[in-house]
Amino acid sequence: MSVGNYQNSDLAAEAITLRIRWFGLGIGCVLVNFLPREINQFRLNLLLSLGAIYAFLDTVWSYRGRVFLNRVPLAISLMEAIFIGMLCFFDIGLESPFRFYYYLSLLVFAFRYSPTLTYTTLALHSVSYIILAFTLKMNVEIDWTSFIMNLVLMGWVTWAGIALAGLVKSASKNLAALNEQLKQNQALLEHRIEERTYELQQSQALLVQQEKQAAFGLLAAGIAHEVGNPLAAISSLVQMMNIRLKDDYTKEQLQLVDDQLLRIQRTLRELVDFSRPVMMEYSLVNMNDVLEVALNIAKYYKRRKGKIVETHFAENLPSIRSVRDLLVQVFLNLILNALDATEEGDSIVITTDIVENRIRIQIRDYGHGIKAEDHESIFKPYFTTKETGTGLGLFVCKNIIQKFDGGKMELTESSAEGTLFTVLLGIDSSINSSSETSLKLDHPSQSE
Repeated sequence: MSVGNYQNSDLAAEAITLRIRWFGLGIGCVLVNFLPREINQFRLNLLLSLGAIYAFLDTVWSYRGRVFLNRVPLAISLMEAIFIGMLCFFDIGLESPFRFYYYLSLLVFAFRYSPTLTYTTLALHSVSYIILAFTLKMNVEIDWTSFIMNLVLMGWVTWAGIALAGLVKSASKNLAALNEQLKQNQALLEHRIEERTYELQQSQALLVQQEKQAAFGLLAAGIAHEVGNPLAAISSLVQMMNIRLKDDYTKEQLQLVDDQLLRIQRTLRELVDFSRPVMMEYSLVNMNDVLEVALNIAKYYKRRKGKIVETHFAENLPSIRSVRDLLVQVFLNLILNALDATEEGDSIVITTDIVENRIRIQIRDYGHGIKAEDHESIFKPYFTTKETGTGLGLFVCKNIIQKFDGGKMELTESSAEGTLFTVLLGIDSSINSSSETSLKLDHPSQSE
């Protein structure tokens, strides 16, 4: 134990020292005030009162985690040696019951301080007892056998007290270490439970998303089948009529009808392509093409009208080895989110380039932004700021991106002026030999 204060492992020893001190004072009060003896009661009560004041201050300091007069432990030893010697002197001398205070004082030092300080205290107490004997020698006859035996007992109590204190401190430290290990194991268990719970949430969220996409696929396939067959028949009839008719104006009008039928059929094909089961096969993918596909699908979104989409695609962008359908799903979700956050007449900007041997895709909108307190939560499952949102879109997208080599998705910035999402995808140098310096940006294109 340090002289200045004590650690949690020493609390048991410190509690023992306080009990020893108060026990001795209590017994002393009984001896002085309740047992009929010829003693100087007033002076003894005065000394015991001083001892009680010291014990009170020592207790207060102890509850603060410190030791009273910690900087001068030998001064405490000297003070207690004088205090006990005076108690014995004003009582009945060498055979006074207060001589046992020497033992209690040595026990306190054994539990509270180092063995060296305890043996030094033994020396001071022995000197105090010897001075008491020679002071009383002129007035009373000394029982030297009892005197020597008392000195021997003080030595034995010192040795036994040090051994007992070491045992108590060691047991306290071992118990504190076991308690700390138990807390660490508890924290580790809670962390593992939290991890497993989060993994379960991830699996559940991905399953929900897959079920939604599967249901949407079935619906889209059914619509395409029911609408596609009549469209094909109508298109055949239009073409047959166009062949037979001689009127140029009517032919021109029928050609316009056929063009619109082809447009409907193309839209149905895009819908079916998007809703079909995701192909998990890796292939060479050009990110500019992936973004174009996502934009072609997004143009049918009801909130797309009246909003400007700017694209700044890097030329000669190297292909990456990835799963095309998953990337289309990711960027379609980001584009739709950007459209939701953008008011009519405002823009979203999509940029591709290369940074540190990774393709960087950035999607910026100039909408209302995301609240600062929500930045850490937007990628968690089931968290959403939309009234009708599921809270799975960004979570699923980030999980998909992180599955690819060098994949990273983050919210780069968000404020009242808009939001910027960044996606990074690693480039396989064995597939591409293009360098960043060879890239050039297209002229900005706009569409409404």
